[in-house]
Amino acid sequence: MRVVIWILLLASAAVVAASTLGTNDGLVSFYWRSWRADVSLNLFLLALIGTCFVIVLAIQGMSALIGLPQRAREWRVARRDRTAQAALREALAQYFGGRYSRAQKAAQRALVIQNDTPELAQDNEFTVLGHLLAAGSAHRMQDRAGRDEQLGRALDLSSRSAAARPAEEGARLLAAEWALDDRDAPRALELLGQLPLGVARRTHALRLKLQATRLGRQPQEALKTARLLAKHQGFSKVAAQGLLRSLAFESLDTAHDIDQLRRVWTQFDPIDRRDAFVAARAADRAAALEVFDDARGWLRPFWDQLADIGADERAAIALALVNAMPGIGPEWLPRLEAASTAYAREGAVALAVGCALAERQLWGKARRLLEQAATDTGLALAGRRKAWLTLATLAQEEGDTARAAECYVAAASLG
Repeated sequence: MRVVIWILLLASAAVVAASTLGTNDGLVSFYWRSWRADVSLNLFLLALIGTCFVIVLAIQGMSALIGLPQRAREWRVARRDRTAQAALREALAQYFGGRYSRAQKAAQRALVIQNDTPELAQDNEFTVLGHLLAAGSAHRMQDRAGRDEQLGRALDLSSRSAAARPAEEGARLLAAEWALDDRDAPRALELLGQLPLGVARRTHALRLKLQATRLGRQPQEALKTARLLAKHQGFSKVAAQGLLRSLAFESLDTAHDIDQLRRVWTQFDPIDRRDAFVAARAADRAAALEVFDDARGWLRPFWDQLADIGADERAAIALALVNAMPGIGPEWLPRLEAASTAYAREGAVALAVGCALAERQLWGKARRLLEQAATDTGLALAGRRKAWLTLATLAQEEGDTARAAECYVAAASLG
């Protein structure tokens, strides 16, 4: 098909030439002093076109000859650039392959090639990446001095170049991660604090901050960070719930007096205060500090809405109420009796109601519920032991020493 097209083009050119140049009536005359030369118009036009073609070829040839050193220099720079890029790719491949010594050497070779080539020295992003690869390899080989030196160069260069700004963010994140590997929580938090707001809210940055705050024993800050991660779907729903609950527990356990405990409780998000397990832990801490009114106050909303929570949560708040029993008022009795009626088969609820009735010296009603809790194998051993000990106390109050002894033996048998 291509041959046919060329034949048609040549035929068309021949027709145009024949129709244009077929009549050779024109004449071109050249005069030089007493001489005169006459040529046909067609020959003159052909000679003119040929001369222009030769002149253009001569100019191009001279230009190519004059620009030969420049092209040779560009070729050498391109070759060195390819060599540097290949060394950087090799460093990256060796780093991911776990060959950190080779990765460090390849990265340093790429940096040396770039440093020796002035035309490549302006590629700051390449330089920063090379330093980061060398720093990462040094970190893996426990060469902290070499790592910090390479990291410092990368941060210094990236801070002075707008093109390398994304690499600066990556360098700070890597530095924070390495600080965590060194168990240096303050350094990690300092590096994360230097990140721009948008970068600091990225999932990876939040994960690093969560690890740093937990390592630095800052459960309140860790709880806030974990909640942000949960909003960004950094964890599954179940994992997020478990993590937030454990961090709330850690925050509560750091309180050494009631003022600290109240401060921690008020700093919780409403969703944390609505968690039955968190409220139970807070009540246990308040009871351990012998501030029983606060403990019962934090548990009261859950006892008013027992139908809205699960069996495990009811057991947690019931056992927490048992620890906060001293000084319980008569206003609790209606809700407790309603709970024992609605959840008669739950040992934890029976234990809490029985202890409350015993505290109010309603021993007859208390005995039945406590015996039910003591024989409930689904109840935790500590709860069953508490039930037996309370029954022993009731028996002593009634003067039945034999029954009291049996209850003490039963409590001791539970370990």
